[in-house]
Amino acid sequence: MRVLIVGSLDGQIGGASQIAIARGAKVLQADDIDQALATLRAGHGIEIVLIDLGLDIRRFTTSLARERINLPVVACGTTTDAEAAVSAIKAGAKEFIPLPPDADLIAAVFEAVAEENHALIHADPAMEKVIAFTDQIAASEASVLITGESGTGKEVLARYIHRKSRRADRPFVTINCAAIPDNLLESELFGYEKGAFTGAVARRIGKFEEANGGSLLFDEVSEMDPRLQAKLLRAIQEREIDRLGGNKPIKVDIRVIATSNRNLEAEVRRGHFREDLYFRLNVIHLDLPPLRARPLDIEVLARHFAQKYADLNGVPNRPVAAVTLAALKRHPWRGNVRELENVMHRAVLLAKTDEIGPEAILLSGGAAPLGSEPDAGSAGIMATDASGFVGHTVAEVERDLILSTLNRCLGNRTHAANILGISIRTLRNKLKQYSDNGVAIPMAREASRVAG
Repeated sequence: MRVLIVGSLDGQIGGASQIAIARGAKVLQADDIDQALATLRAGHGIEIVLIDLGLDIRRFTTSLARERINLPVVACGTTTDAEAAVSAIKAGAKEFIPLPPDADLIAAVFEAVAEENHALIHADPAMEKVIAFTDQIAASEASVLITGESGTGKEVLARYIHRKSRRADRPFVTINCAAIPDNLLESELFGYEKGAFTGAVARRIGKFEEANGGSLLFDEVSEMDPRLQAKLLRAIQEREIDRLGGNKPIKVDIRVIATSNRNLEAEVRRGHFREDLYFRLNVIHLDLPPLRARPLDIEVLARHFAQKYADLNGVPNRPVAAVTLAALKRHPWRGNVRELENVMHRAVLLAKTDEIGPEAILLSGGAAPLGSEPDAGSAGIMATDASGFVGHTVAEVERDLILSTLNRCLGNRTHAANILGISIRTLRNKLKQYSDNGVAIPMAREASRVAG
């Protein structure tokens, strides 16, 4: 992980830097916001920013948004005042870390905010075959196309390839082709010079240059506009790019990895994807099977996520009961590994016995291991035993689950939304509705766990 520390390294924030380095992070430092922005524009592959609470966080996050620099920002400060932490969150920070720094807390925040837990957990023979083939081709320079349903772990596998490659000590840079509007994706990929267009206030290094010497992942490449596909093909073939507004080509050395949840051959036949680009990307093809086709992976992943989120939330690490594992294996897992992770995160917080039993399993859709399916519009509520809900409306059950989860998360909105499987915006709208109706809303009770 590459971390940018914004603020003086004197004192406690310097301690946070040393902990990050000890945890394997590569750390850059900027004294102030202007220097930080210049560092980010220069394309050092920064993945997370730690910023001193005493700096103007709102100005910093506003500048990031204006220049379309999408990075998690974590505020750090010596205050124990929860209101200061809340102010930092409202200003755009994702989390708050109190100083002096705690090594385990910093590691947990890095993992939760930057999603840096990329361990390739598997036990099923179907995945063993994929991993064996991946190990065989990882050290090559060949482009790799990874296909599979959403949530199967395509980005995790891409990172595994990078770690096994000869470029492992160089940057691994991702760009989500589905999340960035077409009119902005070109500048994200190739960068731009100052004044290239309205809003280009300074030179910005694009993803190609940022990944130079390393690997560049095109996540959901099938979502890219055909016009831009032609420019991508040229950049890959010629190994050079042109910044927007630039006057000379720039050589780049990258290994290309692409993912798609679509059948790209079918997209080519429909005329939605360039055939020449498809062949350029599809030198090596890895197809990830869905979780329902990997029953042994369900078991090891359920145990892995149970331990992970017990440690993260500071609750007892309970084993997953055998009856629960059997029920989980019967679920269709349309959301694949991502859905299982959310389910186990919820279960860790809801379990009340020595084991994680079926009563702690709340599913977000499809058939429940036990029990029946409620209304689909109920914020993803499904229980393995619905007898306790009889006599209550769906809205009441939804409200109680949301407030109970928020309370267990010590008022942390971000963590609660993740556990519930809903967006932070949906959660905030629900909480505003409850508050307007006179319902008491759990507030953040611990500075280290505050989120907006």
